[in-house]
Amino acid sequence: MSMRTATTIEASSGPWRDTVDFAVEAEKLGLDVCWVAEAWGSDAVSALGFLAARTDRMLLGSGVLQVGTRSPVAVAQAAWTLADMSDGRFLLGLGASGPQVMEGLHGVAFARPLSRVRETVEIVRSALAGERVSHSGRAYTIPLPGEARAMRLSTTPNPDIPLYLATMSPKMLESPGRSPTAGSAPASSPRAPRAPTSPTSTPGSPRPAAPAPTSTSARAPRSVSPPTRTSSP
Repeated sequence: MSMRTATTIEASSGPWRDTVDFAVEAEKLGLDVCWVAEAWGSDAVSALGFLAARTDRMLLGSGVLQVGTRSPVAVAQAAWTLADMSDGRFLLGLGASGPQVMEGLHGVAFARPLSRVRETVEIVRSALAGERVSHSGRAYTIPLPGEARAMRLSTTPNPDIPLYLATMSPKMLESPGRSPTAGSAPASSPRAPRAPTSPTSTPGSPRPAAPAPTSTSARAPRSVSPPTRTSSP
């Protein structure tokens, strides 16, 4: 079993310069992965693009992009761009989020999260592989009925971007098996009874029939305390 150390940051958790300094210093200390959160504050994609330019070795992941707030092809475009900016260090993390954020903030129905995640994975992989995007499912129909024709991205195909699903649902964990090019790795402690699996030597590759090597990430959240101010009597 391989072990990688990781941390999670959020661009809106404090002064951005301090957050960047933290990530740069973490890389110098040997940290393997920096996940950038996206909840109901700052977006992850912008921060990841900036960090790609300020780091050299550390993997950078979206932890996670909320499925449904962007179209699947927009997710694929962002993933391709970040992988290119980081010289292949980007990890695409996706999650279904929850009804309060999806419906209360984004105005997107939370219904059928399993279908939405499965179909997003399929469409993202198709787009990254350079295929014409054509999909007819419960959550998405591309292209829409009418005169529009299926298109492919104008970018060079990059089907090897690692893909993670953040989930605590057993059925969601089965989703990658139905979409052979998607891996699954929810956030976990190294002491967890069921460690997340990395289907082969790299996350995001097909899940084999035989047992595969296990990869866990020991994740330490960033904690920054404000400086203590003393007042004169």
